[in-house]
Amino acid sequence: NRLMFKGVTFLTFIFYLMKHIHEEFGPVFIQEPDDVIFPLDSDEKKVVMHCEARGNPPPTYSWYINGTEVDAEADYRYSFIDGNLIITNASEVTDYGKYQCKAENSFGTVLSRDGTLQFAYLGAFSGKARGGVSVREGQGVVLMCTPPPHSPEIIYSWVFNEFPSFVAEDSRRFISQDTGNLYISKVQPSDVGSYICLVKNTVTNARVLSPPTPLTLKTDGVMGEYEPKIEVHFPTSVLAAKGVTVRLECFALGNPVPTITWRKINGNIPKKARLRKSQAVLEIPNIQLEDSGTYECKAENPRGGTAFKGHLQVYTLPQWVRMINDTQMDSGEKLQWECKATGRPRPTYRWLRNGLPLTSQVPSLLHSTYCLLLIVPLNKRIIPMKLHYHLYYIYSFLIPVLIFLFFLSCRIMLLRNNTLRIVNASRADEGNYVCRAENQLGSADSFVLPEAMRVELTPARVEVTVGESVVLSCKATHDTSLDVAFQWFFNQKPINFQQDGGHFEYIQTSSTVDLMIRSILLKHAGKYGCRAQTSADTVFTEAELLVRGPPGPPGVVIVEEITDTTATLSWTRGLDNHSPISTYNVQARSPFSLGWQTVKTDPDPVTGDMESAIAVELNPWVEYEFRVVATNAIGTGDPSAPSRAVRTKEAVPSVAPANVSGGNGRRHELVISWEPVSEEFQNGEGFGYIVAFRANGTRGWKEKMVTSADSTTYKYRDETFPPLTPFEVKVGVYNNKGDGPFSSVVVIHSAEGEPREAPSDVRAYSISSSEIRVTWKPPNPEPGRPRGYESGKKQRTVKNETSMVLTGLEGNSLYRITVKAFNSIGHGPATAAVTAKTRKTPPAQPPANLIWIQEGNNVSLSWDPVKAKDNESDVIGYMVLLKQEGRGHNQVTRTINPSTVLSLPEGGTYIIEVRALSEGGDGAVSSQIRLVTSSGTHKATDF
Repeated sequence: NRLMFKGVTFLTFIFYLMKHIHEEFGPVFIQEPDDVIFPLDSDEKKVVMHCEARGNPPPTYSWYINGTEVDAEADYRYSFIDGNLIITNASEVTDYGKYQCKAENSFGTVLSRDGTLQFAYLGAFSGKARGGVSVREGQGVVLMCTPPPHSPEIIYSWVFNEFPSFVAEDSRRFISQDTGNLYISKVQPSDVGSYICLVKNTVTNARVLSPPTPLTLKTDGVMGEYEPKIEVHFPTSVLAAKGVTVRLECFALGNPVPTITWRKINGNIPKKARLRKSQAVLEIPNIQLEDSGTYECKAENPRGGTAFKGHLQVYTLPQWVRMINDTQMDSGEKLQWECKATGRPRPTYRWLRNGLPLTSQVPSLLHSTYCLLLIVPLNKRIIPMKLHYHLYYIYSFLIPVLIFLFFLSCRIMLLRNNTLRIVNASRADEGNYVCRAENQLGSADSFVLPEAMRVELTPARVEVTVGESVVLSCKATHDTSLDVAFQWFFNQKPINFQQDGGHFEYIQTSSTVDLMIRSILLKHAGKYGCRAQTSADTVFTEAELLVRGPPGPPGVVIVEEITDTTATLSWTRGLDNHSPISTYNVQARSPFSLGWQTVKTDPDPVTGDMESAIAVELNPWVEYEFRVVATNAIGTGDPSAPSRAVRTKEAVPSVAPANVSGGNGRRHELVISWEPVSEEFQNGEGFGYIVAFRANGTRGWKEKMVTSADSTTYKYRDETFPPLTPFEVKVGVYNNKGDGPFSSVVVIHSAEGEPREAPSDVRAYSISSSEIRVTWKPPNPEPGRPRGYESGKKQRTVKNETSMVLTGLEGNSLYRITVKAFNSIGHGPATAAVTAKTRKTPPAQPPANLIWIQEGNNVSLSWDPVKAKDNESDVIGYMVLLKQEGRGHNQVTRTINPSTVLSLPEGGTYIIEVRALSEGGDGAVSSQIRLVTSSGTHKATDF
């Protein structure tokens, strides 16, 4: 029985092995080492070189540095975590170089591509004082930077006299980003001063300053003109990778300052190319094979010219066209593998078997086969195998029959790892199982415990976008006789569903629990853990949630260089939040802007791989702050912190005053006015205006300086020019840097002068005891046209009216009346006097004894007649005023008799007043009577 059991077990193993052999394979790389640049001043003292491969059995790893295997036991600085190599206290001296990972299992070995480890650092300049440089005015000069040790690339700039005053590059000055040297093609007196080279590490952003280099002028004369001499040029042979940006430099010394031009021999310069720094730099982005060729830069001035040529060759990395694949073959068959790659120059090949070279060719691109499986024919003898410490021999002809029988009837199998497998388990399989191991010396038994609980959290890794929702599902496989409890964790801390219920929801069934995360925010990214617990076991597993969102704020913006209209800015990248940054938006704020405004940049647009740009078209002599906003496919993130406030350099004004006009003023005056130029456009200190004018028909301009920036008017007086003389006028601007533009020319007339003639045909007559009407005819039109007239006690007309009423006069009085014209300059001559007498005053006695009788809606009213005195105007009638209380309507009745009949329109309370009328005006008012609409006879009552 024992032999039968062991034979059956062996055949079961053979069946299992043949069924599952396809699941075993050699190593296949999932992640290979990348190039790493490690900052030496980093707070993190560990370097990680990544390597990961899949394989069955799982592969083991080893590492090679510059071809030498890493011995982690001999050097404590090296350690392995899975396939990754960890280097503690990394040193450039010992750790710089190429790293290669080897993964191997029983089916084979593969070697990864090389990953280069570099170290980023920036040393200090030598503290030794630098000698001064003395040249003649007009001569060219080169100031050497001589940078300190560094890695990788650095950016050069020069400080003039003191930080942060940077040298502005133009057609006369150039800073090479290859050598760091400062080139001045023609020295001017303004160049005299102290120069300091500033270098910045592109990885660490560290900056260091060189000792100053003084530049002075010789006193033995001025350098005459000389032909250009190219001092900066690109290599005669440039090799560049496809897709990169190529930067070719060319700059020359000369007097006059040379002009740089570029051309491509036997072709055209690509349209995508850009000329920078006054054409001293030719930049070709995203270079392609067709951009290869010979490029020439030429420097010319009136004294002559010189040229330099260099060849640009574009290469492409190897790319596979045909690759080898895993292959299964019978023993003895012929195997032929072909791999083919393209590239420029043409790639070379080498073959490796289990990581060892088959040839001595130089490697260029590595692609490995992972497994060559040889299938043994069934008519061959099986190699003896050892199982349960017993040796058995079995022939292959038994295998097909036995496998078929066991496939149909065998539910219980012993697998190769001594695991007991039960297929389609049922209650009949319940019971205690004992594992027994034995050899010739004895045996040992082991009781089998129930299968441990397993927990599956899906998905194990998920990426979502801000605002989306996701469901994580946690499923436990366990003994169904036990109850299971779940708990969710976020970054190792239990989730508080009451506090965070707005985003998290918990849904549970018997053996599964779901975590729904709604309206996801960036802060929800992290590790989510599910803990399942029974009375017998506790299992914890985690899933990773990556949240894509708008970028985080970039690092603080640094103003590296400032000119009159540009600012060179740099910043550090913020978090991209798992979506690559596509563009940066540069914004500026000044005292004259409404908050933050987007500014134009060079380049435009600023792409997400950049960390610097030049803000252009700024206003000179304005204080700016700058910030940067990043954008990706998800949206636009928060802005960076603002830069320090910096003021652009002064420049000649470029904006002329607007709305130049004028006129009026006093006799012999030319009045000129304009809208002042805003401080935003004054461009520097010492701002003022230049007022230029000339009489029509004359040639020379008269110019007058107005030194106040707030002035809006200038008056020029000259007794010689007549009124209303036309002048051509323009107003310009200036500051300490020089004169700016003038406005367009406008025509403005000088003041016209006061009126020269008096009005004519003046007439006056009385219209009451206190009023006299005066009429006249205006004088002939001439310079000094009237703007109005004056008469009496300085009473004036409005506009050019030809009559007025003099008021406030005394009754029964004779008046002498004159009229004169006036304008803004003054008064003209008065007319000859005319006389008019006011009428007598109205009667001072009011009507008395008012009596009224009401019949229906009619009221009969009578009063005692009024008799005028000798010095009063005769009575010519009466005026009766009927007012209804609470209403604005008044009824006026005139009569020559001391009585009248009034009609009351409706019921209510009325007030009645009576006045005498005369040529001198209205007399005194009577006592008021108050009338309620009812019949009767009443005597007027004073109140």
